[in-house]
Amino acid sequence: MEAFALWTSAEAASATHGQGDGFWTASGVSIDSRTVGFGDLFIAIRGPTFDGHAFVADALAKGAAAAMVDKGPETLPGMNLLRVKDTFQGLNDLAAAARQRCGARVIGVTGSVGKTTTKEMLRQVLAEQGATHASVGNLNNHWGVPLTLARMPVDSRFAVIEMGMNHPGEIAPLSKLARPHIAIITAIEAVHLENFDSIEGIADAKAEIFAGLEPGGIAIINRDMPYFERVAAAAMAAGAAEVIGFGEHPQAQARLMKYAPHSACSCVAAEILGHPMTFKIGAPGRHWVLNALAVLAAVHLAGGDLAEAGMALAGVTAPKGRGERHALDWRDGGSLDLIDDSYNASPPSMRAAFAVLAMAKPSSARGRRIAVLGDMLELGPDEQAAHTGLAEDLVREKIDLVFACGPLMKGLYDALPAQMRGHYAPNSLELIQPLRRAIRSGDVLLVKGSLGSRMGKVVEDMLNPAPQPRAANGW
Repeated sequence: MEAFALWTSAEAASATHGQGDGFWTASGVSIDSRTVGFGDLFIAIRGPTFDGHAFVADALAKGAAAAMVDKGPETLPGMNLLRVKDTFQGLNDLAAAARQRCGARVIGVTGSVGKTTTKEMLRQVLAEQGATHASVGNLNNHWGVPLTLARMPVDSRFAVIEMGMNHPGEIAPLSKLARPHIAIITAIEAVHLENFDSIEGIADAKAEIFAGLEPGGIAIINRDMPYFERVAAAAMAAGAAEVIGFGEHPQAQARLMKYAPHSACSCVAAEILGHPMTFKIGAPGRHWVLNALAVLAAVHLAGGDLAEAGMALAGVTAPKGRGERHALDWRDGGSLDLIDDSYNASPPSMRAAFAVLAMAKPSSARGRRIAVLGDMLELGPDEQAAHTGLAEDLVREKIDLVFACGPLMKGLYDALPAQMRGHYAPNSLELIQPLRRAIRSGDVLLVKGSLGSRMGKVVEDMLNPAPQPRAANGW
């Protein structure tokens, strides 16, 4: 295979038991014709509302090297087609072949909260030590995991594969495809409860990540959570050679000893598998600190350099929508700080975000700490109580103002003291203008909610404000 080629036509055909004409090389793999890149192999996947076969010609016109199809024309003039029995199975076959041919140490990551930030920490830290392949964004489901594996270069030294779920039985096949050497569970919380009878059911579903552990594989589990023993037993039953706990628990092998929180970083003293360490994380918040313990343990167990990994954590920053920070010029000649945590939300992640906001330092004496909140979704029958209960946390953290939107957040907003109520709106779009009128230079804003609450629209407006009509007396 040529050095720049991820797949050749012969390799792809062999992996998928497909048939095609001509010779081509692909430098990437895509299932989305909107973002397909030059030289990609485009796989025409069928989804609940679309069929990728309708976009084959578009993908090829954009420069895709070839398209994997299971129906349609026998040929497209001048275009390369790889014909398989089923394109979804073809994607999985390609993923399995990529995993088989690559000697990377594979780390799987799941958890109710913190899995994406943990994956990103691992990606950034391991990339300093060798060729590292990792899930992009939130590609963690039955399409995202095989796509991530199919994109894995053969010379990768490390691979970090995030695995998510909404229902029981979804993670086991992903783990069996990824075959991790190390599997991490960050936390078990009451998330996706609308699809489960209990939190114990969620714990069992997350423990499916051990189903595909390689012989001699190791489980790394949050030692502080009440479901540790249940999940650890599942790991051993699945054949894990060892279970490593992380957290503040005195029996944790990756143990937090001291933690100094700061507005823009975290300073930590810990013991990682018998090695005392002090390090700084370039993102604030206790949740980052605890997950960093799992990261360091995984790096060490994967054959990486522990000291180098500790130093690399200083360069870690929160990704888009998960705590990313922006310093914005504001209309009165000053500035304000925006914390974009708009990608997802659950009660534990809300509380963690409130703590980060409480530590943030307004840039002027007049600055305030403002929480801009949207609904948390998929919480099951107790969803209203889960929202209302956050009022106590906001009061305890001394947040100055709260702006809220969505039917579930109405209960939280009404439960707040009057002086903390900024504005309530039915949806995120209707919240934007009242928020813009109220904020001023020096403020620190946290924007957070589940993806379906569309709090990203608030962030987009703050970063790229649409022209607004100016009142006769100005703003």
